[in-house]
Amino acid sequence: MRFRLLATAAAQLAACAGIFTACGGALAQEPIRVGAFLSVTGGAAFLGDPEQKTLELYAERVNAAGGVLGRKLQLTVYDSAGDAEKARTFAKRLIEQDKVDVLVGGSTTGETMAVVPLAEQAGVPFVSLAGAVVIIEPVKKWVFKTPHTDRMACEKIFVDMQARKLSKVALISGAGGFDKSMRGECLKVAPKYRIEVLADETYGAADTDMTAQLTKIKGTAGVQAVLNAGFGQGPAIVTRNYKQIGLALPLYQSHGVASKEFIKLAGDAAEGVRLPAAALLVADVLPDSDAQKKVVVDYKRAYEGRYKSEVSTFGGHAYDGLMLALEAVKKAGGTDKAKVRDALEGIKGYVGTGGVVNMSAQDHMGLDLTAFRMLEVRKGDWTLVK
Repeated sequence: MRFRLLATAAAQLAACAGIFTACGGALAQEPIRVGAFLSVTGGAAFLGDPEQKTLELYAERVNAAGGVLGRKLQLTVYDSAGDAEKARTFAKRLIEQDKVDVLVGGSTTGETMAVVPLAEQAGVPFVSLAGAVVIIEPVKKWVFKTPHTDRMACEKIFVDMQARKLSKVALISGAGGFDKSMRGECLKVAPKYRIEVLADETYGAADTDMTAQLTKIKGTAGVQAVLNAGFGQGPAIVTRNYKQIGLALPLYQSHGVASKEFIKLAGDAAEGVRLPAAALLVADVLPDSDAQKKVVVDYKRAYEGRYKSEVSTFGGHAYDGLMLALEAVKKAGGTDKAKVRDALEGIKGYVGTGGVVNMSAQDHMGLDLTAFRMLEVRKGDWTLVK
Protein backbone atom coordinates (compact mmCIF):
# COMPACT_ATOMS: atom_id res chain seq x y z
CA MET A 1 0.00 0.00 0.00
CA ARG A 2 1.21 3.45 -0.82
CA PHE A 3 -0.19 6.48 0.93
CA ARG A 4 0.44 10.14 0.25
CA LEU A 5 -0.90 13.36 1.77
CA LEU A 6 -0.24 16.76 0.28
CA ALA A 7 -0.93 20.07 1.99
CA THR A 8 -2.62 18.51 4.98
CA ALA A 9 -4.31 20.54 7.66
CA ALA A 10 -1.66 19.24 10.05
CA ALA A 11 1.08 20.73 7.90
CA GLN A 12 -0.74 24.05 7.87
CA LEU A 13 -1.00 23.97 11.66
CA ALA A 14 2.73 23.31 11.99
CA ALA A 15 3.59 26.12 9.60
CA CYS A 16 1.29 28.58 11.34
CA ALA A 17 1.93 27.60 14.96
CA GLY A 18 2.18 30.76 17.03
CA ILE A 19 1.82 33.08 14.05
CA PHE A 20 -1.91 33.07 13.36
CA THR A 21 -1.89 36.72 12.34
CA ALA A 22 0.70 36.03 9.64
CA CYS A 23 -1.32 33.09 8.33
CA GLY A 24 -4.50 35.08 8.29
CA GLY A 25 -7.63 32.96 7.89
CA ALA A 26 -5.86 30.02 6.24
CA LEU A 27 -6.68 27.66 9.08
CA ALA A 28 -10.37 28.39 8.78
CA GLN A 29 -10.39 27.05 5.24
CA GLU A 30 -10.81 23.29 5.01
CA PRO A 31 -8.72 21.65 2.27
CA ILE A 32 -10.32 20.19 -0.82
CA ARG A 33 -9.95 16.47 -0.24
CA VAL A 34 -9.22 14.40 -3.35
CA GLY A 35 -8.95 10.64 -2.94
CA ALA A 36 -7.48 8.13 -5.39
CA PHE A 37 -7.00 4.38 -5.60
CA LEU A 38 -4.58 3.39 -8.35
CA SER A 39 -2.69 0.37 -9.69
CA VAL A 40 0.68 1.82 -8.74
CA THR A 41 2.23 -1.64 -8.49
CA GLY A 42 1.34 -5.01 -10.00
CA GLY A 43 0.46 -5.97 -13.55
CA ALA A 44 -1.27 -2.66 -14.30
CA ALA A 45 1.50 -0.46 -12.85
CA PHE A 46 2.06 1.01 -16.33
CA LEU A 47 -1.33 2.64 -15.78
CA GLY A 48 -1.22 3.54 -12.10
CA ASP A 49 2.36 4.74 -11.79
CA PRO A 50 2.05 7.66 -14.25
CA GLU A 51 -1.42 8.39 -12.86
CA GLN A 52 -0.09 8.74 -9.33
CA LYS A 53 2.86 10.83 -10.46
CA THR A 54 0.54 13.12 -12.40
CA LEU A 55 -1.85 13.64 -9.50
CA GLU A 56 1.01 14.41 -7.14
CA LEU A 57 2.68 16.79 -9.60
CA TYR A 58 -0.46 18.79 -10.26
CA ALA A 59 -1.66 18.81 -6.66
CA GLU A 60 1.66 20.44 -5.81
CA ARG A 61 1.33 22.89 -8.69
CA VAL A 62 -2.24 23.85 -7.77
CA ASN A 63 -1.25 24.36 -4.14
CA ALA A 64 1.80 26.42 -5.09
CA ALA A 65 -0.53 28.66 -7.10
CA GLY A 66 -2.79 29.23 -4.10
CA GLY A 67 -5.19 26.31 -4.39
CA VAL A 68 -8.77 26.44 -5.63
CA LEU A 69 -11.18 29.03 -4.25
CA GLY A 70 -8.41 29.88 -1.78
CA ARG A 71 -8.35 26.30 -0.48
CA LYS A 72 -5.40 23.92 -0.73
CA LEU A 73 -5.70 20.38 -2.06
CA GLN A 74 -5.27 17.36 0.17
CA LEU A 75 -4.46 14.37 -2.00
CA THR A 76 -4.69 10.85 -0.61
CA VAL A 77 -3.53 7.97 -2.81
CA TYR A 78 -3.79 4.25 -2.08
CA ASP A 79 -2.15 1.54 -4.17
CA SER A 80 -4.80 -1.04 -5.07
CA ALA A 81 -2.30 -2.96 -7.25
CA GLY A 82 -4.98 -3.78 -9.84
CA ASP A 83 -7.00 -5.76 -7.30
CA ALA A 84 -10.74 -5.03 -7.34
CA GLU A 85 -11.24 -6.03 -3.71
CA LYS A 86 -8.39 -3.80 -2.55
CA ALA A 87 -9.84 -0.99 -4.62
CA ARG A 88 -13.18 -1.41 -2.87
CA THR A 89 -11.53 -1.48 0.56
CA PHE A 90 -9.50 1.66 -0.11
CA ALA A 91 -12.43 3.51 -1.66
CA LYS A 92 -14.50 2.72 1.43
CA ARG A 93 -11.68 4.12 3.58
CA LEU A 94 -11.42 7.23 1.41
CA ILE A 95 -15.15 7.86 1.70
CA GLU A 96 -15.75 6.96 5.34
CA GLN A 97 -12.47 7.76 7.10
CA ASP A 98 -10.64 10.25 4.90
CA LYS A 99 -13.89 12.07 4.11
CA VAL A 100 -12.88 12.91 0.55
CA ASP A 101 -14.88 15.39 -1.48
CA VAL A 102 -14.25 13.62 -4.78
CA LEU A 103 -12.72 10.36 -6.03
CA VAL A 104 -10.32 10.43 -8.99
CA GLY A 105 -8.99 6.97 -9.77
CA GLY A 106 -9.61 3.42 -10.70
CA SER A 107 -6.81 2.52 -13.12
CA THR A 108 -8.66 -0.53 -14.44
CA THR A 109 -12.24 -1.35 -15.30
CA GLY A 110 -12.37 -4.08 -12.67
CA GLU A 111 -11.26 -1.72 -9.90
CA THR A 112 -13.65 0.96 -11.07
CA MET A 113 -16.70 -1.28 -11.25
CA ALA A 114 -16.00 -2.60 -7.74
CA VAL A 115 -16.17 0.96 -6.43
CA VAL A 116 -19.14 2.26 -8.44
CA PRO A 117 -21.75 0.97 -5.93
CA LEU A 118 -19.90 2.64 -3.04
CA ALA A 119 -19.73 6.01 -4.80
CA GLU A 120 -23.37 5.79 -5.80
CA GLN A 121 -24.53 4.85 -2.31
CA ALA A 122 -22.40 7.47 -0.55
CA GLY A 123 -23.16 10.21 -3.08
CA VAL A 124 -19.50 11.04 -3.82
CA PRO A 125 -18.50 12.36 -7.28
CA PHE A 126 -16.25 9.73 -8.87
CA VAL A 127 -14.11 10.34 -11.97
CA SER A 128 -12.75 7.02 -13.24
CA LEU A 129 -9.53 6.63 -15.21
CA ALA A 130 -10.51 3.29 -16.79
CA GLY A 131 -11.64 2.49 -20.31
CA ALA A 132 -14.67 0.23 -20.61
CA VAL A 133 -17.97 1.71 -21.74
CA VAL A 134 -19.83 -0.15 -18.98
CA ILE A 135 -18.50 2.45 -16.53
CA ILE A 136 -20.78 5.12 -17.96
CA GLU A 137 -23.42 3.07 -19.80
CA PRO A 138 -25.96 3.01 -18.44
CA VAL A 139 -25.35 6.42 -16.87
CA LYS A 140 -24.65 6.33 -13.14
CA LYS A 141 -25.59 9.48 -11.26
CA TRP A 142 -22.25 9.98 -9.48
CA VAL A 143 -19.82 8.31 -11.91
CA PHE A 144 -17.83 9.96 -14.72
CA LYS A 145 -14.73 8.95 -16.69
CA THR A 146 -11.91 10.52 -18.70
CA PRO A 147 -10.51 7.86 -21.11
CA HIS A 148 -12.03 7.10 -24.48
CA THR A 149 -14.21 4.01 -24.34
CA ASP A 150 -13.47 0.59 -25.78
CA ARG A 151 -16.44 1.01 -28.13
CA MET A 152 -14.92 4.21 -29.49
CA ALA A 153 -11.65 2.34 -30.06
CA CYS A 154 -13.45 -0.32 -32.09
CA GLU A 155 -15.22 2.31 -34.15
CA LYS A 156 -12.07 4.36 -34.81
CA ILE A 157 -10.24 1.22 -35.91
CA PHE A 158 -13.09 0.12 -38.16
CA VAL A 159 -13.22 3.57 -39.80
CA ASP A 160 -9.51 3.27 -40.54
CA MET A 161 -10.01 -0.25 -41.91
CA GLN A 162 -12.73 1.04 -44.21
CA ALA A 163 -10.35 3.69 -45.53
CA ARG A 164 -7.85 0.91 -46.31
CA LYS A 165 -10.58 -1.22 -47.91
CA LEU A 166 -10.26 -3.92 -45.22
CA SER A 167 -13.52 -5.62 -44.26
CA LYS A 168 -12.69 -9.16 -43.11
CA VAL A 169 -11.12 -9.24 -39.66
CA ALA A 170 -9.80 -11.63 -37.04
CA LEU A 171 -10.10 -10.77 -33.33
CA ILE A 172 -7.73 -11.87 -30.59
CA SER A 173 -8.30 -10.73 -27.02
CA GLY A 174 -7.19 -11.25 -23.44
CA ALA A 175 -9.07 -12.39 -20.36
CA GLY A 176 -9.20 -9.10 -18.42
CA GLY A 177 -12.25 -6.92 -17.88
CA PHE A 178 -11.18 -4.36 -20.47
CA ASP A 179 -10.25 -7.05 -23.00
CA LYS A 180 -13.59 -8.83 -22.68
CA SER A 181 -15.51 -5.58 -22.84
CA MET A 182 -13.69 -4.32 -25.94
CA ARG A 183 -14.09 -7.66 -27.70
CA GLY A 184 -17.82 -7.51 -27.03
CA GLU A 185 -18.10 -3.93 -28.22
CA CYS A 186 -16.19 -4.70 -31.43
CA LEU A 187 -18.52 -7.58 -32.19
CA LYS A 188 -21.53 -5.32 -31.57
CA VAL A 189 -20.45 -2.45 -33.81
CA ALA A 190 -18.75 -4.46 -36.59
CA PRO A 191 -21.94 -4.77 -38.70
CA LYS A 192 -22.43 -0.98 -38.57
CA TYR A 193 -19.11 -0.59 -40.38
CA ARG A 194 -19.66 -3.60 -42.66
CA ILE A 195 -16.84 -5.47 -40.94
CA GLU A 196 -17.04 -9.26 -40.97
CA VAL A 197 -15.32 -11.10 -38.10
CA LEU A 198 -13.95 -14.37 -39.49
CA ALA A 199 -11.99 -15.55 -36.44
CA ASP A 200 -12.27 -14.88 -32.70
CA GLU A 201 -9.39 -16.13 -30.53
CA THR A 202 -8.59 -15.53 -26.86
CA TYR A 203 -5.60 -15.90 -24.52
CA GLY A 204 -5.19 -16.10 -20.76
CA ALA A 205 -3.79 -13.46 -18.43
CA ALA A 206 -0.71 -15.59 -17.66
CA ASP A 207 -0.08 -16.79 -21.22
CA THR A 208 3.40 -16.08 -22.55
CA ASP A 209 2.96 -17.41 -26.08
CA MET A 210 0.03 -16.81 -28.45
CA THR A 211 1.44 -18.53 -31.54
CA ALA A 212 -1.25 -21.25 -31.45
CA GLN A 213 -4.07 -18.70 -31.64
CA LEU A 214 -2.26 -16.62 -34.27
CA THR A 215 -1.51 -19.71 -36.35
CA LYS A 216 -5.25 -20.46 -36.43
CA ILE A 217 -5.88 -16.90 -37.60
CA LYS A 218 -3.16 -17.23 -40.25
CA GLY A 219 -4.92 -20.32 -41.54
CA THR A 220 -8.34 -18.68 -41.70
CA ALA A 221 -9.20 -17.96 -45.32
CA GLY A 222 -10.11 -14.40 -46.23
CA VAL A 223 -8.77 -12.55 -43.18
CA GLN A 224 -7.44 -9.13 -44.19
CA ALA A 225 -6.47 -7.63 -40.81
CA VAL A 226 -6.15 -8.56 -37.14
CA LEU A 227 -7.40 -6.61 -34.12
CA ASN A 228 -6.03 -7.32 -30.64
CA ALA A 229 -8.43 -6.14 -27.91
CA GLY A 230 -6.28 -6.00 -24.82
CA PHE A 231 -3.87 -4.14 -22.57
CA GLY A 232 -0.82 -4.92 -20.47
CA GLN A 233 1.93 -7.27 -21.65
CA GLY A 234 -0.40 -9.55 -23.65
CA PRO A 235 -0.57 -7.29 -26.73
CA ALA A 236 3.24 -7.00 -26.83
CA ILE A 237 3.50 -10.81 -26.82
CA VAL A 238 0.87 -11.02 -29.57
CA THR A 239 2.85 -8.50 -31.61
CA ARG A 240 6.14 -10.39 -31.22
CA ASN A 241 4.50 -13.75 -32.03
CA TYR A 242 2.78 -12.12 -35.02
CA LYS A 243 6.15 -11.37 -36.58
CA GLN A 244 7.62 -14.73 -35.56
CA ILE A 245 5.03 -16.74 -37.50
CA GLY A 246 5.24 -14.45 -40.51
CA LEU A 247 1.77 -12.90 -40.39
CA ALA A 248 1.93 -10.07 -42.92
CA LEU A 249 -1.58 -8.66 -42.39
CA PRO A 250 -2.20 -5.20 -40.86
CA LEU A 251 -2.26 -5.43 -37.03
CA TYR A 252 -4.32 -3.12 -34.86
CA GLN A 253 -4.03 -2.70 -31.09
CA SER A 254 -6.27 -0.88 -28.61
CA HIS A 255 -5.67 2.40 -26.80
CA GLY A 256 -4.95 0.18 -23.80
CA VAL A 257 -1.32 0.01 -24.95
CA ALA A 258 -0.91 3.70 -25.77
CA SER A 259 2.52 4.23 -24.22
CA LYS A 260 6.13 3.83 -25.27
CA GLU A 261 6.28 0.80 -22.95
CA PHE A 262 4.34 -1.20 -25.55
CA ILE A 263 6.85 -0.32 -28.26
CA LYS A 264 9.74 -1.26 -25.99
CA LEU A 265 8.18 -4.61 -25.09
CA ALA A 266 7.20 -5.46 -28.67
CA GLY A 267 10.51 -4.32 -30.15
CA ASP A 268 10.95 -4.31 -33.93
CA ALA A 269 7.74 -6.32 -34.30
CA ALA A 270 5.76 -3.17 -33.43
CA GLU A 271 6.70 -1.57 -36.75
CA GLY A 272 3.52 -0.77 -38.68
CA VAL A 273 1.12 -1.49 -35.81
CA ARG A 274 -1.80 0.94 -35.70
CA LEU A 275 -3.93 2.02 -32.76
CA PRO A 276 -6.27 4.83 -31.72
CA ALA A 277 -4.91 7.10 -28.99
CA ALA A 278 -5.07 10.57 -27.51
CA ALA A 279 -3.26 13.53 -29.07
CA LEU A 280 -0.82 13.51 -26.15
CA LEU A 281 1.37 10.83 -27.77
CA VAL A 282 2.01 13.03 -30.79
CA ALA A 283 1.96 16.38 -28.99
CA ASP A 284 5.02 17.80 -30.72
CA VAL A 285 3.80 17.12 -34.27
CA LEU A 286 0.31 18.57 -33.87
CA PRO A 287 -0.32 21.72 -35.89
CA ASP A 288 -0.40 24.94 -33.88
CA SER A 289 -4.04 25.33 -34.88
CA ASP A 290 -5.01 22.16 -33.01
CA ALA A 291 -7.16 23.01 -29.96
CA GLN A 292 -5.27 20.50 -27.81
CA LYS A 293 -1.75 21.54 -28.81
CA LYS A 294 -0.97 23.82 -25.86
CA VAL A 295 -2.54 21.54 -23.26
CA VAL A 296 -0.73 18.37 -24.35
CA VAL A 297 2.62 20.10 -24.93
CA ASP A 298 2.48 21.79 -21.51
CA TYR A 299 1.57 18.54 -19.76
CA LYS A 300 4.27 16.61 -21.63
CA ARG A 301 6.94 19.14 -20.69
CA ALA A 302 5.85 19.31 -17.05
CA TYR A 303 5.69 15.53 -16.60
CA GLU A 304 8.89 14.67 -18.47
CA GLY A 305 10.74 17.55 -16.84
CA ARG A 306 9.79 16.34 -13.38
CA TYR A 307 10.11 12.57 -13.76
CA LYS A 308 12.63 12.23 -16.61
CA SER A 309 10.43 9.62 -18.28
CA GLU A 310 8.14 9.72 -21.29
CA VAL A 311 4.48 10.58 -20.97
CA SER A 312 1.72 8.07 -21.56
CA THR A 313 -1.95 8.66 -22.21
CA PHE A 314 -2.66 7.10 -18.81
CA GLY A 315 -1.04 9.93 -16.90
CA GLY A 316 -3.00 12.25 -19.17
CA HIS A 317 -6.24 10.60 -18.05
CA ALA A 318 -5.31 11.42 -14.44
CA TYR A 319 -4.53 15.02 -15.38
CA ASP A 320 -7.93 15.37 -17.00
CA GLY A 321 -9.66 13.66 -14.07
CA LEU A 322 -8.14 16.04 -11.54
CA MET A 323 -8.68 19.16 -13.64
CA LEU A 324 -12.30 18.26 -14.36
CA ALA A 325 -12.91 17.69 -10.66
CA LEU A 326 -11.34 21.02 -9.74
CA GLU A 327 -13.24 22.82 -12.50
CA ALA A 328 -16.44 21.39 -11.03
CA VAL A 329 -15.45 22.57 -7.53
CA LYS A 330 -14.90 26.07 -8.93
CA LYS A 331 -18.24 26.07 -10.71
CA ALA A 332 -19.97 24.70 -7.61
CA GLY A 333 -18.38 27.39 -5.45
CA GLY A 334 -17.18 24.77 -2.96
CA THR A 335 -17.19 21.08 -2.16
CA ASP A 336 -20.87 20.40 -1.65
CA LYS A 337 -20.97 16.97 -3.28
CA ALA A 338 -24.33 17.33 -5.00
CA LYS A 339 -23.30 20.69 -6.46
CA VAL A 340 -19.95 19.32 -7.60
CA ARG A 341 -21.72 16.39 -9.29
CA ASP A 342 -24.07 18.73 -11.09
CA ALA A 343 -21.18 20.95 -12.14
CA LEU A 344 -19.28 17.96 -13.55
CA GLU A 345 -22.30 16.94 -15.59
CA GLY A 346 -22.56 20.46 -16.96
CA ILE A 347 -18.96 20.92 -18.10
CA LYS A 348 -18.71 22.04 -21.74
CA GLY A 349 -15.67 22.82 -23.85
CA TYR A 350 -13.01 21.58 -21.44
CA VAL A 351 -9.86 21.04 -23.49
CA GLY A 352 -7.82 18.21 -22.00
CA THR A 353 -5.20 15.67 -22.98
CA GLY A 354 -7.92 13.25 -24.09
CA GLY A 355 -9.90 15.67 -26.21
CA VAL A 356 -12.53 18.37 -25.88
CA VAL A 357 -15.02 17.32 -23.20
CA ASN A 358 -18.72 18.14 -23.36
CA MET A 359 -20.58 16.39 -20.56
CA SER A 360 -24.35 16.00 -20.30
CA ALA A 361 -26.96 14.11 -18.31
CA GLN A 362 -26.79 11.42 -21.01
CA ASP A 363 -22.99 11.38 -21.41
CA HIS A 364 -20.65 11.25 -18.39
CA MET A 365 -17.49 11.13 -20.52
CA GLY A 366 -18.13 13.87 -23.07
CA LEU A 367 -15.80 12.73 -25.87
CA ASP A 368 -16.57 11.77 -29.46
CA LEU A 369 -14.53 9.97 -32.14
CA THR A 370 -12.69 13.17 -33.07
CA ALA A 371 -10.90 12.93 -29.71
CA PHE A 372 -9.09 9.83 -30.97
CA ARG A 373 -6.08 10.08 -33.30
CA MET A 374 -5.02 7.09 -35.39
CA LEU A 375 -1.34 6.38 -34.79
CA GLU A 376 1.16 4.04 -36.40
CA VAL A 377 4.49 2.84 -35.08
CA ARG A 378 7.34 3.88 -37.35
CA LYS A 379 11.04 3.48 -36.49
CA GLY A 380 10.27 2.88 -32.83
CA ASP A 381 8.03 5.91 -32.35
CA TRP A 382 4.44 7.06 -32.81
CA THR A 383 3.48 8.76 -36.04
CA LEU A 384 0.17 10.38 -36.92
CA VAL A 385 -1.78 8.62 -39.67
CA LYS A 386 -2.87 11.28 -42.17
